[in-house]
Amino acid sequence: MHYGDFQTSIYMAGLGGVVPKLPTDFASLQRQAEAAMPRDARNYVQGGCGDEWTQDSNAVAFRHWGMVPRMLLDSTTRDLSVELFGRRFPSPLFMAPVGVNGFVTADQHGDLAAAKASAATGVPFCLSTLANDPIEQVAAATGDTPFFFQLYTPKDEELAQSLVARAERAGASALVVTLDTWVTGWRPRDLNTATFPQLRGAVLHNYFSDPVFRSRLARSPEDDPQAAIAAWAQTFGKVLTFEHLSWLKSLSKLPLVLKGICHPDDARRAIDLGADAIYVSNHGGRQANGGIAAIDMLADVVEAAGSTPVLFDSGIRSGTDAIKAVAMGARMVGIGRPYVYGLALDGAEGAAHVLRCILAEADLLMAVNGYPTLDHVRAAGVVRTAA
Repeated sequence: MHYGDFQTSIYMAGLGGVVPKLPTDFASLQRQAEAAMPRDARNYVQGGCGDEWTQDSNAVAFRHWGMVPRMLLDSTTRDLSVELFGRRFPSPLFMAPVGVNGFVTADQHGDLAAAKASAATGVPFCLSTLANDPIEQVAAATGDTPFFFQLYTPKDEELAQSLVARAERAGASALVVTLDTWVTGWRPRDLNTATFPQLRGAVLHNYFSDPVFRSRLARSPEDDPQAAIAAWAQTFGKVLTFEHLSWLKSLSKLPLVLKGICHPDDARRAIDLGADAIYVSNHGGRQANGGIAAIDMLADVVEAAGSTPVLFDSGIRSGTDAIKAVAMGARMVGIGRPYVYGLALDGAEGAAHVLRCILAEADLLMAVNGYPTLDHVRAAGVVRTAA
């Protein structure tokens, strides 16, 4: 069975008068999610930094990279699998870490819903430190599908050790450390409503359930939530430098992935100091404005990384986008806003639907373009089509 068979199942269901519950394209999905999501959740999910120019550029930039079909190759059988950290994954897709998954679903358990979508599709989930459910429960919900843990490194090093140890015990396959969010970027959509979810206690369960964090409090988060929130605000956001990489490596035996690296020199130095993978991302344009679209920085980082795997996110809206990122050298490609919209509309089933659509489009693109494997995709590469 190929991922593209999902298309056939939709058409066959249509013969019986059944149409998809959710859209199969991003634009329609976004419109439906906009109408359904509460204002604060919508602003946080959709909002970018400043005038959102970089956020918008991330998505638009894929249009000036094109792929050239190769004909007279047998692509009736496609293999989308990739190898990472000694493990074989069925496709290059993963669910990028999104810190507000927890409150985009009606039951406020969006992290569990995302994990269930991962289990249903085989697409690995990168669980954010910011969550409405504890690491251990979310990990269990991923079933047999591997998951990654994304760390917002706290200033309290013992707390960082505890969070990572919990993820490792729960079975995480990699530790993804975000580098660009020790302070929050200027986000007018949230500022205009004076709404910062974490300061209202949202998505802090991994902290509130952590024994080290709880030991720092005079009273439990259940008895004094405001004091717990204040303690979180004081410890969030350790400024990381290259000198911290040996410490990060010491936290666990998990492969260390550094998220937010966009310059080839930074990639080279990080690898020299022990990084196991580089994660090209500009946080979807949420943290800094005025920058280059993430996809336009990918190829240079891939070249600098050599044999070290490179992950990518920012601006992926479709299976076509994902395959272009693979063609430019990404080992795995993170999906963010699209699956979150699926969560908002229909929980785990909604997110799984979105992932299946993206996988099907990617698979069918490879079929039509004559790319039986991802090696063929990389060999075909991309061509700059417009300024």
